[in-house]
Amino acid sequence: MALNVSEREAREVAEAARETEWKLPSFGRELYLGSFRLDLIDPQPRLDAEATEKGERFLSVLRCFLVDRVDPVRIERDARIPDEVLEGLKELGAMGMKVPEHYGGLGLSQVYYNRALVLTGSWHSSLSTLLSAHQSIGVAEPLALFGTEEQKRHWLPLVSRTHVSAFLLTEPDVGSDPARLATLAIPTEDGSGYRVSGRKLWATNGAIADVVVVMAKVPRSEGHRGGVSAFVVPYHDDGITVEHRNAFMGLRGIENSVTRFDDVFVPAENRIGREGEGLKVALSTLNTGRLALPAICVGVAKWSTKVAREFASERVQWGQAVGKHDAVAQKIAYMAAGAFGLEAMLDVSSRLADDKKRDIRIEAALAKLYASEMGWRIIDELMQVRAGRGYETAESLRARGEKPVPVEQVMRDMRINRIFEGSTEIMHLLIAREAVDQHLQVAGDILEPEVQLKDKAKAVLEAGRFYSRWLPQLTFGEGQKPGSYDQHGPLAGHLRYAERRARKLARSTFYAISRYQARLEKKQAVLGRIVDIGAELFAIASAVVYAGTIATEQPERADEAAELADLFAKQARRRVDALFHDLWANDDDDSYQLAQRVLDGRYLWLEEGILDPSGDGPMVADQPAEVEAAQA
Repeated sequence: MALNVSEREAREVAEAARETEWKLPSFGRELYLGSFRLDLIDPQPRLDAEATEKGERFLSVLRCFLVDRVDPVRIERDARIPDEVLEGLKELGAMGMKVPEHYGGLGLSQVYYNRALVLTGSWHSSLSTLLSAHQSIGVAEPLALFGTEEQKRHWLPLVSRTHVSAFLLTEPDVGSDPARLATLAIPTEDGSGYRVSGRKLWATNGAIADVVVVMAKVPRSEGHRGGVSAFVVPYHDDGITVEHRNAFMGLRGIENSVTRFDDVFVPAENRIGREGEGLKVALSTLNTGRLALPAICVGVAKWSTKVAREFASERVQWGQAVGKHDAVAQKIAYMAAGAFGLEAMLDVSSRLADDKKRDIRIEAALAKLYASEMGWRIIDELMQVRAGRGYETAESLRARGEKPVPVEQVMRDMRINRIFEGSTEIMHLLIAREAVDQHLQVAGDILEPEVQLKDKAKAVLEAGRFYSRWLPQLTFGEGQKPGSYDQHGPLAGHLRYAERRARKLARSTFYAISRYQARLEKKQAVLGRIVDIGAELFAIASAVVYAGTIATEQPERADEAAELADLFAKQARRRVDALFHDLWANDDDDSYQLAQRVLDGRYLWLEEGILDPSGDGPMVADQPAEVEAAQA
C-alpha cells in the first residue's frame, strides 16, 4: 500500500500544529517581521517565591548527590552510567523534574529544570542527556501536551519515579524529515489496536528504557484517517528487540539503541492524540524540549570559563601568566562574554516557557541553534588555551600528577549538540520557514507572475497596510524615538542597534523574496544568514534584559553583569554586520555548482593516493524486508 506523505501534507500538519500558538505573542516572530517588541521579554517575569525555594532545594540535593555518589571518570572509563547512579536519580525524583506533583513528579519550573541540566551536564554530559531525553522529549512531555487524563494518571507517576523513557522517531533513512517514516502501525480488524513493525535508530535511553513513545505511519483506510501517529508502548512487550547499543565519539555513557518492532500489538488507548497527529505531537514536544540543549551548552560554557581562568592564571610563559598575553586574553574574554550571552538566552526563553501565555517556538529554536554553535566555539577556544593539556585525556593528566581536566572529553561530548534535536542546517530551515512565511503570505500576489496588474496593485496596497501596521517606517526611516530604552542605561545603545537591524532584516527578507521568489526555498545559505541575524539580535536583546534582571534581583552583581553584556553585545554586533554583508556578497552559486560536480565524479583524481579503512557496504541501512514490502 502506498503511504507516501507529500511535502505539502507535511507542511499542512506543521501549520496546524502552530495555529493556536500563532495567536500568542512571540518576540522571535515579531523580530523577523521587523517589529522589535522588547516589551514581550522586558521586564522579565519574576520567579515565583515558592517555586524558587523548591528549585533551589532540589539543586542543593542534586549537587550533593553528584559530588558524593557519581564518579564521572568511571562513567567515561566504563562507557555507561552505573545502575546505582540511575537508581539514585530515580530516588531523588530527578526523572520527574517537570512532571506536576499531583502526578508524582517534582513540579519544577522550566527555569529550574534547565538549571538542573546545567549542573548535571557540567559533571558529565551523559547524565544530562539521559535526563533530557527521558523528560524533555520522552514519554512525559508528549503526554503532558496531548495525553488523555487516563494516560497521564497511568504513565506519569511511573516515568517520574521508576520507568526510564525514550522517544523513537529517527529511522535508518529518516532523520529530520519525519513525513517519510517507514515504520507501520496497521490497525487490527477488530479495532482494538495496531500492529507496529519497523526499525528505529538513535533512540537515546533506548537500550535501557521501560516505556517509549513510538512514531509510526498508519495506512489510510475505511474508518482510519491514517498518517504519522504517536503511541506510548511498554518496551518489554513481545516483538520488541534492541538490536544494537550504538557507540559514539562522545557521550560514552548514554544508552542509545537500534530497536526493531516486529508485529508489536499496541492497544488503541495507547495512541497519543488522533491518528495523523504524530507530526504535531513530535513538533510540539520539541518546541520546549529543545531548551534542554542550550541548558547543556550553558553548563559547558560556564565550566570552560572557569577552567580557562584557573589555567591562564597559573600557567606562565615568557615571564608572565599566559592570561596576560593578548592572544589568550582575547579568547578568555570571548568565552566569558559568550557564557553570559548563552545564559541570558536560556533564562529569557525559560521564563517565557513558564509563562504559558507565550509562543516560544522561535525563541526555543533560536536558543538551541545559537547555543550549540557558540558552545562549540567556546570549547574549541578552551582547547586552544589549554593546548597540549587540552588534547591529553584526564586520566593521563592525573597519572602524571596534574589536575585531570577533561577538555578532550567535553569537546567530544559537545560536538553532538550541533546535531541533536535538529541539526544546525535543519534549524536554519525550520526557523526560516517561520520567519519567511508571513512575509510570503503578504507578498504572494505581488510576486506571482500570473496575477493581473490590477490585482497586483491591490496586493501592493494590502501589503502596504500590513507593513505600516507591523513595521512602522520600515522603508522611509528608522522610527526610533530619542532616548529609547534609556532605562537600560549604558546598554541602551545595543537595544537601539538591535531595533534598527530588525527593521533592516525585514527589508532584506522581503528583498530576498522578491529577488529569488520560488527559488528562495532552495537558497539555504541565504536563509541561514537571515536566521543567524535574527539569532544574534535575540541574543543581544536577551543579554541586555538579563543584565537588567540581575541588577534587580542581585544588585551587588549589577556592574559585572553590565560589563559582560556590553562586550557580548559588541561582539554580536560585529557578527550581525558581517552576516548582512554576506547576504548579497557571497560565492553561494559557485559553491553549489562545484559541489554538484564533485557528486558527479568530476574531481575523482583528488581522492587518489589514499586508502579508505571503512571498506565496502551501505552508507544507510535498510528497514526490515517485510516493512519495505508493505511500503511497496
